[in-house]
Amino acid sequence: QVQLVESGGGLAQAGGSLRLSCAASGRTFSSYAMGWFRQAPGKEREFVAGIRRGGSSTTYADSVKGRFTISRDNAKNTVYLQMDNLKPEDTAVYYCAVPHCSNWPCPVMDTWGQGTLVTVSS
Repeated sequence: QVQLVESGGGLAQAGGSLRLSCAASGRTFSSYAMGWFRQAPGKEREFVAGIRRGGSSTTYADSVKGRFTISRDNAKNTVYLQMDNLKPEDTAVYYCAVPHCSNWPCPVMDTWGQGTLVTVSS
């Protein structure tokens, strides 16, 4: 069983940047893909970005493409989400997750983190 702990959320101004981290434990980190999701107030949780276990392949939601970058450090058991040019509509709780599949897209997640809040002011 994998445990996930997110960090790095907070308050940013529009146009600013934040970097989220998700530390994993409990299974060999390099053996599974990872992803980031978000849930804004009053909205459903949505996919943000995904990365394969080796880190060579990534995928993004259209709303963040060109602004967000997902990466992973398998030596540190950590996945990152670099968020640049933030917009107020990026305000949400961000979750990292382990997908049931080995690649993206994947409709089922095996494990979720507890979430970290990102607030972007205009």
